[in-house]
Amino acid sequence: MTDFYTKNFEMLTTDELYEILRLRSEVFVVEQNCVYQDLDNKDQKALHILGYKNNKIIAYARVFNAGDYFKLPSIGRVVVHPKYRNKQIGFELVKTAIMVINVHFKQYNIAISAQEHLEDFYNRLDFKRKGKSYLEDGIPHIKMVR
Repeated sequence: MTDFYTKNFEMLTTDELYEILRLRSEVFVVEQNCVYQDLDNKDQKALHILGYKNNKIIAYARVFNAGDYFKLPSIGRVVVHPKYRNKQIGFELVKTAIMVINVHFKQYNIAISAQEHLEDFYNRLDFKRKGKSYLEDGIPHIKMVR
């Protein structure tokens, strides 16, 4: 069982922030071999969803209100530690992110910039592709809206 917590930037402890940045770097930079600027000055505006197992952050996403990133509320930096994949944790993480947007922002339409190979995953969460694919940091992405 994974426990999910939502915090704004100021509520994150130094250790939590370090674990988040380490996980994002481990997956998005090292595993996906993608050199990009992860520290984008958007974390301060986001709500952060932390997925814990055995007192370690194993899953993470950040959410934004409408206008803070896209016109619609959005979910980004969705990541699950490689050791915990294929256990439905990513699915639960995104469902939690959707609920956080519904509850905190009172919004129900959500936009994401998804890696194209994850289209079927997001379809199962009622996201639909909008438009053609595009490169973001050298990786094919698609805009999806729920």
